[in-house]
Amino acid sequence: QVQLVESGGGLVQPGGSLRLSCAASASISSLYSMGWSRQGPGKALESVATIDSDSSTHYPDSVKGRFTISRDNAVNTVYLQMNSLKPEDTAIYYCRAFEINKGYSWGQGTQVTVSS
Repeated sequence: QVQLVESGGGLVQPGGSLRLSCAASASISSLYSMGWSRQGPGKALESVATIDSDSSTHYPDSVKGRFTISRDNAVNTVYLQMNSLKPEDTAIYYCRAFEINKGYSWGQGTQVTVSS
């Protein structure tokens, strides 16, 4: 399974922006899909962005219009641009990859805290 390493988390004020990166240990062009999930304090894990192999993207209503997922196959990296951040976006953000016949791989997570 592919190994994933996230970076880019941190503390940001409400209304601010952050860009998360997820570096993969192998080519991502052959992966069925990649995405980001998050788990806030006392909350269940939720998907916040998915990008398929054809570069189609999917977002839940809670982040639509604020978050943008993208992929750069040349450097095997997926990004999550987060704008207009809210305190409720505070969570650990995990990168994930899905390979047919292998299932999901997950990164170790990166903390995002939105607070004044």
